[in-house]
Amino acid sequence: MPATANPVAAYAATGFAVAGIHAFLLLKDPANAFHRRALEIALLVGAPAAVLQPLSGDLSARHIAVHQPVKLAATEALFRTQPGAPLTLIGWPDVALGETRFAIEIPYGLSLLAFHDPHAVVQGLDAVPPAEWPNVPAVYVSFRVMVALGTYLALVALWAAWLAWRRSDLAHNRRFLRAIALATPMGFIAVEAGWMVTELGRQPWVIYGVLKTRDAVTPMPGLVVPFVTFTLLYCFLGVIVVWLLYRHIIRSPAIPEWRGFYMPGGGMRDAGGGS
Repeated sequence: MPATANPVAAYAATGFAVAGIHAFLLLKDPANAFHRRALEIALLVGAPAAVLQPLSGDLSARHIAVHQPVKLAATEALFRTQPGAPLTLIGWPDVALGETRFAIEIPYGLSLLAFHDPHAVVQGLDAVPPAEWPNVPAVYVSFRVMVALGTYLALVALWAAWLAWRRSDLAHNRRFLRAIALATPMGFIAVEAGWMVTELGRQPWVIYGVLKTRDAVTPMPGLVVPFVTFTLLYCFLGVIVVWLLYRHIIRSPAIPEWRGFYMPGGGMRDAGGGS
């Protein structure tokens, strides 16, 4: 269900981005202790957040169903107000015809998720003039991108929990590492898609039901100067981040996994008995 970007999504995105980098490097060097520990820490941050994110999204969706029903209708391309509204999995909204082509639907699904009542009436786009509709295809597609990527992250997080419960060696499970590496950009893409749902879905309003976007545009001249300044600043900061990642992760020392223990009074002994 539609949700604004939130701290839970940010933790999931960041945790999986970091985990994905280390998973990719572990595919080349599974004995590297630095990448093994970093992968574990990143998953401890990202995996719980990825599992909790659908719950957070459900709470947001029920709030939106009451306070921004047109946004909800756009995310589901619900053109007609109806009881027992279906949940559309995939399809393509045809705004001109007022229907979703090639739709695969779950009967009563939207009413159940939005109001916890399979027979609840869900407001459609027909409740407001077409001039007050958001860009329905853009909102519809963005929402499905967000949900698809978020679902992938949640499933991988549950996989990680299952492997941890079985005390499996994550660094040598190549299928799992590939799945984590594939997830590297997904959290951030999902966050951006969520923001598109949030911002495009409330159009043409800046303050929903109070102030329209066209009335809020400032006539103040010279805004191009701070815009260019901040753009260059963030580009510079982005270059620094990439350099730091390269220095501290890509060029990290090849530290082999140590399986020994400390001896009383100092010194080490490995598991085989050598000093």
